[in-house]
Amino acid sequence: MKCRKCGQKAAINMRHHKLALCGEHYQEWFVEQTARTIRRYKMFRRDERVLVAVSGGKDSLGLWDVLLRLGYQADGLYIDLGIATRFDYSGQSFEKVEQFVETLWPDAQLHVLDVNALYGATIPEAARISNRGRGKPCSVCGLVKRHEMNRIAHEMGYDVLATGHNLDDEVAVLFSNVLHWQTGYLARQAPVLPASHPGLARKVKPFCRFYERETAAYALLRGIDYIYEECPHAVGSKTIAYKELLAQLEAQSPGAKLQFYLSFLRAKEEGLFAAVQEREEGRLHACERCGQPTSAPGLCAFCRLWDRVAEVKRPPVPTTPL
Repeated sequence: MKCRKCGQKAAINMRHHKLALCGEHYQEWFVEQTARTIRRYKMFRRDERVLVAVSGGKDSLGLWDVLLRLGYQADGLYIDLGIATRFDYSGQSFEKVEQFVETLWPDAQLHVLDVNALYGATIPEAARISNRGRGKPCSVCGLVKRHEMNRIAHEMGYDVLATGHNLDDEVAVLFSNVLHWQTGYLARQAPVLPASHPGLARKVKPFCRFYERETAAYALLRGIDYIYEECPHAVGSKTIAYKELLAQLEAQSPGAKLQFYLSFLRAKEEGLFAAVQEREEGRLHACERCGQPTSAPGLCAFCRLWDRVAEVKRPPVPTTPL
């Protein structure tokens, strides 16, 4: 197969687009498509500061690279979760982020947050102590990352928080939410989540229309070294099972995932879930301690989590023998 632009051997063939491109022209196309998505959904302007959540994976590092190539004021944020089950997952992930900065963008600004150093426990420890999600770290991990990404973006004056979620991620979540009719989650799923309450950062997903294989191809062609392994705790997750099911559908009908997602976004633009979204936003109020929006009375789930961790890990009070 030949590149449509130059006639050289194609590096990737995108059946859903009926488009084959060589390595050079694929990178150009990928960057241009990202810029179009940013404009299409009015994600952010040239004069706004962007904080990119980076994990060491292909999507987040690829996103940071593209935004820097496009000339945006984009800084990185890495959250060390302390995940070391089977192998040092967090340590290896951070090495990939550091290597990315050193080799491609040595002048880029990277912020690093160590959860254990800041709060006194790693994510697996906090999950075990709190028994949230029956002790599996995924629920606690999501809670902590959402809170801390939003807090840091807000406190450090960033206009927007960008994550590397790709189309496969978005469609798997959409499929799960439709399967269980989680209307609250459906109302909030979008390429742009506005800062609708004080303390919230605007959240965007510039890669939401790229298939996972497309972000992987960009990273490989660009020479970005990333961590290939999934988080050890993700084994057996429903999201992975849903991705496998949707991959079978895509193989039989190229473009099915993209059409599913874009049709959902069009339905939302026409007012689907508008009442649900208004109701959900009306339930939010500031946490009594951290000030971030929550629907829970008093303290938010994040603050309650670390209260429980502190209570369990607090050293016993010494007693004086009689």
